Amino acid sequence: MDDLDKLRVMLPHWIEHNSGHGGEFLQWAGIMEAAGKPDIAELLKRAAASLRNAEAALEDAMGKAGGPLAAPGGSHHPHPH
Repeated sequence: MDDLDKLRVMLPHWIEHNSGHGGEFLQWAGIMEAAGKPDIAELLKRAAASLRNAEAALEDAMGKAGGPLAAPGGSHHPHPH
């Protein structure tokens, strides 16, 4: 497997991973707003927006790389969490 193929395996995982964290950031932004901490809530919302921008760039990279490629053995997680 060459480096481009490795990247095509890893990009979908990175996109999914970022999306999950972005959702958590927004969830915590709501919690901080309810706790009367709007400054923290705003920073968490900014962080979520940054992840959405990163996700868009990763999706563009995946398209230019030729789309997703299944990992050998069918695993979609190339590393443990």
